[in-house]
Amino acid sequence: MIRAEFYRKNGKSLCGFRISGHAGLAERGQDIACAGVSSAVMLTANTVTDVFKLKAEVAVKGNEIKLILEEGDDGDGDKLLLGLLTHLYFLSDEFQGRIKITFTEV
Repeated sequence: MIRAEFYRKNGKSLCGFRISGHAGLAERGQDIACAGVSSAVMLTANTVTDVFKLKAEVAVKGNEIKLILEEGDDGDGDKLLLGLLTHLYFLSDEFQGRIKITFTEV
């Protein structure tokens, strides 16, 4: 199962995420659910850091990626993360039981 944990401040603003796991629909490298999630996550991370130039801590370790926005974000980061969250909800509907989305207050 792919686990998508989103971090929230004050009950609403998104300030980061941690994505890990494998959907298990096919072998690694052949799984369409994993490919969809991976592509969306990389697009989001690259847009945050390279396009919007927002300061963020990004860590990739094994089968996990974590992105935490630094303090002082003007709201663009929250909107980008909301876009990723929305996309993952659509994917979780399409691939039921393969993607679990949770929230952690920070």
